Amino acid sequence: MQKPSIPKGTRDFSPEEMAKRNYIFNTISEVFRLYGFQQIETPAMENLSTLMGKYGEEGDKLLFKILNSGDCFSGISDEDLREKNPVRFAVKACEKGLRYDLTVPFARYVVQHRNEIHFPFKRYQIQPVWRADRPQKGRYREFYQCDGDVVGSDSLVNEVELIQIMDEVFRRFGIRVCIKMNNRKILTGIAEIIGEADKIVDITVAIDKLDKIGLENVNEELRSKGLPEEAIERLRPIILSQGTNKEKIATLREILATSEIGLKGVDELDFILDCVSNTPIRADLELDLTLARGLNYYTGAIFEVKALDVQIGSITGGGRYDNLTGVFGMEGVSGVGFSFGADRIFDVLNQLDLYPEDSLKTTQLLFVNFGQKEMVYLLPLIAKAREAGIRTELYPEPAKMKKQMGYADAKKIPFVAIVGENEMAEGKINLKNMLTGEQSPVTLEELLERF
Repeated sequence: MQKPSIPKGTRDFSPEEMAKRNYIFNTISEVFRLYGFQQIETPAMENLSTLMGKYGEEGDKLLFKILNSGDCFSGISDEDLREKNPVRFAVKACEKGLRYDLTVPFARYVVQHRNEIHFPFKRYQIQPVWRADRPQKGRYREFYQCDGDVVGSDSLVNEVELIQIMDEVFRRFGIRVCIKMNNRKILTGIAEIIGEADKIVDITVAIDKLDKIGLENVNEELRSKGLPEEAIERLRPIILSQGTNKEKIATLREILATSEIGLKGVDELDFILDCVSNTPIRADLELDLTLARGLNYYTGAIFEVKALDVQIGSITGGGRYDNLTGVFGMEGVSGVGFSFGADRIFDVLNQLDLYPEDSLKTTQLLFVNFGQKEMVYLLPLIAKAREAGIRTELYPEPAKMKKQMGYADAKKIPFVAIVGENEMAEGKINLKNMLTGEQSPVTLEELLERF
């Protein structure tokens, strides 16, 4: 018989992995709630009309489409079948698809429920998304996103709070991070003053790679996009500017003196940095002029979080955008949002071994089962232990002692309670510490106090 398997690009999670993932999601949720964010959920599947055309041509290909239930061939002619055009077939045979991210469903949610929502609307959402991508290391077809957004407010205080949220989440995880920030308006201003405003996307895509490929290769890429040497020379001191955040701001004010939009971006960053300097931020906060992110989407401040002690891509990112809901005919809803990379955070916590012992929440106490009489005696004691919040199990069968102890070892249960005839007569519980091997008789009250 063939061994069962799961689709490529998907994963099973063991009890230990689930405990770790829940620790991540619960920590992120707690911090969001501290800042007044409310959780929503949207369906795994959306109408294809909601999803199509929102992610560009490439994204449309990566949407998982769902065949109409019932007769999916109704409305499809023999000619359509002979043509074997998958796109046209999907349009007629599939009305629904699995969501590709949490942003488009969120935009749809805001428009659909606009009369029930109080703005500014602070929402967070932790759910799986699906992409028909080619699976490879670190890239899955099903993965979780943890998004937080504030929509319906232009205030830069929201950006300040997002920095605080990122800082607090990684402080709780014990991960040392650098929060890098930039502003789309500054990048637009830079393209303007070097005389290449129409090449903004080419310029930012190239300088975004500075870390990976170095200055010479960045310049080579800019040449290949048709940038003249003079423009490349004028760009060099900007992207290589060093110093403190304040010094970089001062340099930018000089360089961008003739660009109205560029100076607006500098003012925004200056305000954010000023506010943040009055809060107890632990993370390094760095103004990074090479940071670009998905440029056709963001319109203001952009952020990225890097882990300092592990070689890995960014573990969180986001920024300010305008017109989230415009694609659904509701203009002018601007917002700022970001996404925690749960899978990457999982890898970082594993590599640095930062999971607190208690986060794995396994059983703390196992009662050995000697038989019917003992079991009846134990049930009220076990109920009291659970009432006191102790995660407790009773071994279900009166199996050999060795087997029951083996079970406790395999599940990493730290304490085993042994109650036989003698203990029952004395009203005691023989408590064994599985790490040290020590045993001591205790009363139920003493046992509850130990935990």
